[in-house]
Amino acid sequence: MNTFFLKIAIFVSALSVLLGAFAAHALKNIIPATSLITFETGVRYQFYHAFAILIASGVLYKHCYQRFVVIACRFFSFGLIFFCGSLYLLAILGSNYGFIGAITPIGGTCFIIGWVMLFASVNHKNLINKN
Repeated sequence: MNTFFLKIAIFVSALSVLLGAFAAHALKNIIPATSLITFETGVRYQFYHAFAILIASGVLYKHCYQRFVVIACRFFSFGLIFFCGSLYLLAILGSNYGFIGAITPIGGTCFIIGWVMLFASVNHKNLINKN
């Protein structure tokens, strides 16, 4: 079990609930509906990847190739910052700061690399066990 990433997953999960409630109760009266949808997309992806880190750091860490699991968790964490963070900023700051949208694909790429690394961690362990 990787307790560092486990703590990150728990914190990010709690933050997801907080941000979701904030969007549902406070932001809906402040920002346009399209911006609210953008914010909620960030919250949804944050929750997905908080659970991914939770599962990877808790379950997969002891059953798969640990180095790749740690790398996956790092990429998931970077994805949370770049993907979700940029969506939150875009939703709150508005279209005047559209250049922030250029950061979003970097975060999405981090998420994809994280999932590929998780796959590699499972595959690597299976290759070792066959030999």
